[in-house]
Amino acid sequence: MGFQTAVYDQPNPAVAGDFASSNPRSTVLAGPEGISAGANGLTVGLFAWVANGLATNAGSGAPQGFVHREQQALITTFLAEATMLIPAGLPVMLHNSGDFWAQTGTTATVGQKVFASNTTGQIQTGAAGATIAGYTETNWYVKTAGAANSLIKISTTL
Repeated sequence: MGFQTAVYDQPNPAVAGDFASSNPRSTVLAGPEGISAGANGLTVGLFAWVANGLATNAGSGAPQGFVHREQQALITTFLAEATMLIPAGLPVMLHNSGDFWAQTGTTATVGQKVFASNTTGQIQTGAAGATIAGYTETNWYVKTAGAANSLIKISTTL
């Protein structure tokens, strides 16, 4: 573990992938063998696509779900302090509705749509119907404003 280099007055409100409320939420209906992390693993707090029962943070079209943080990521790198990566083959549960904390790559304003990167599952925000190269519009909305690279709340309810 590295030496502490900063002290903050207020703790972080959440970690990407945390539930943002107790409102109703639902999960992606898995097939008979469930859903597992794909060959490259699956990163918590990002969008995911499912093909043949394997979930990845890359795909085409709208993602099937959002990866909730359930303490399922494992530190497998020698001397690493933290990770958000679920190793390949481990079971995962994706959410297709609810309220979650997520990190935005762009400045976010309330009411904007959430777009998922087709190569990483990361999010950007924009106007409904907008075109963002390499991103697909999801059915999720921004619920709290935030600067680029900050945590915001996203939801499937407008």
